[in-house]
Amino acid sequence: MKRLFIILFAGLFSLGASAQDIESQLWNIAKKEYPTDAKMQQYVYDKQKAAYRYMSGVADAELKEFAEREYPEDYAMQKYTYDKNASAKRYMDRVDDAEVKRFAVREYPDDYSMQKYTYDKQFSAKEYMSMQPSSSDKTKAIREYPDDYAMQKYVYDKSLE
Repeated sequence: MKRLFIILFAGLFSLGASAQDIESQLWNIAKKEYPTDAKMQQYVYDKQKAAYRYMSGVADAELKEFAEREYPEDYAMQKYTYDKNASAKRYMDRVDDAEVKRFAVREYPDDYSMQKYTYDKQFSAKEYMSMQPSSSDKTKAIREYPDDYAMQKYVYDKSLE
């Protein structure tokens, strides 16, 4: 029984130490950002603390790991990155053009936000190129960049200048 009490006490103590470590880390972030402004330090601390709590409860482990890897010491940026990627992941789950989606995923396998950006850019360029009349300039652009519609558009537009 005494051993169980010691284990429980040690566990609670380590949780307290961890919470103190987080508090200290959050204050360090705030002081680093605003070394001479106590009000801004408090603002940054509160923002970081809210973001830390938010990130502690997120559901998508893949997105959480990505956000933590991108911003290991900034919980507010982790939250921003997580939310941006969560929205983009939902978007990418609903896109229709499988060819363009494969391109975007290949370019940015872990970053849904960049996948979305790339998908939108490629899809728009694909539509643009499909509207252009057949010509040697168009054929050349497609031959140079068979899988990259944005580069096809760039090369094609440059040839028209």
